[in-house]
Amino acid sequence: METDWGSIACRAKLSDTIMAINIDLLKRSFEKIHPQAIALAVIGLFAIATLLLAQPQLAATSPSLASGLVALKTLARDATPYPDAMANPQPTLIEFYANWCTTCQALAPDMMALRDRFATQVNFVMLDIDDPQWSSQIREFGVNGVPQLTLLNGDRVAVDTLVGKVPQSILARRLSELVEAG
Repeated sequence: METDWGSIACRAKLSDTIMAINIDLLKRSFEKIHPQAIALAVIGLFAIATLLLAQPQLAATSPSLASGLVALKTLARDATPYPDAMANPQPTLIEFYANWCTTCQALAPDMMALRDRFATQVNFVMLDIDDPQWSSQIREFGVNGVPQLTLLNGDRVAVDTLVGKVPQSILARRLSELVEAG
């Protein structure tokens, strides 16, 4: 059987033409899509990827956000009232927090452990940034993120400010230094 090279060449040319038409149709379809829709789709995909990548890390750092919220509320309930802390000569740690703040919730177990360790030497004060009664303290201490941990010496002078989830070892060291300085 002989090969009909002319027929094969004709079919190949037809196939190339169909492919070129399909590519042109695809290009025209993408040109009709609004650039903002493409940008939103890319942002959406990025957000989903971020959530999927961050979820295992979140699970590793906090067994349960609910337990963090419970610990945060317990800290707030058991905290030294602000006026009492300002009236006594002990150093003070003021935590500016919010119940909705997941970083505050994640920090709460460490803060509980530090409070247990330094309770007789340091006032632990919790001020909810969503409570309007603390607006003057928020301004005074320049709160620009939560959690913000402000350390005051016995003279009520701010000696350090830390923002975010600070490792327990660093907080313990700073509190020890604060206690030693008197």
